[in-house]
Amino acid sequence: MQPKITIAIDGPAASGKSTTAKILADTLKYIYIDTGAMYRAATLAVLENQIDVNDEKAVIACVQKIKIELKAGNRTFLNDKDVSHEIRSSRINEVISIISSYPQVRKKMVQLQQAMADKGGVVMDGRDIGTVVLPNADLKVFMIASIEQRAERRLIELKERGEDISITAVKEEIANRDKLDSSRKASPLKKAADARELNTSHLSIEDQVHIIEGWVYDFLKNHK
Repeated sequence: MQPKITIAIDGPAASGKSTTAKILADTLKYIYIDTGAMYRAATLAVLENQIDVNDEKAVIACVQKIKIELKAGNRTFLNDKDVSHEIRSSRINEVISIISSYPQVRKKMVQLQQAMADKGGVVMDGRDIGTVVLPNADLKVFMIASIEQRAERRLIELKERGEDISITAVKEEIANRDKLDSSRKASPLKKAADARELNTSHLSIEDQVHIIEGWVYDFLKNHK
């Protein structure tokens, strides 16, 4: 039986990392850990409690009390309630970078994520997986794509959920998210020194999975 490795996939919003990570995990029979969903659940908790997202102390106090679980079928539970659909709304997109920029919020999420990945055989995606959460991951991938391509992908997602929003608004939202994610003091979005870069601008999801799957087998072949 082949050993199961730990795979970290990072990249900016709508670069394709979550969809690719899910399919890759399924293909390899690994566990998929959706870190973005965890931050989205934390953001939803803050909004539902009508807490000012700019009140760092109040946000941290709220997040410290919540329970987040990831279950089969890519379902996310917040305090035992399935919030898989709610956390993908545009109201979460608008403020999640603020919530996820707070060091104590990130500290709690990182502890949960590291515990989930402890035994290997996982694919985890986010913005600081290869640099902070799993710095010793066996394979690190950093996915990039043009902002035009990412905006088109996000627009399709939102329209499928029944949200009416313009491509200009989506592009602006992504640009703001990029700026916040890359400039925050706590665990900013950046490529790990030993990560392999994958430009997904003109690749299908199948192509992305196939390329990374090849990198996994290369790693296993070279580390027998």
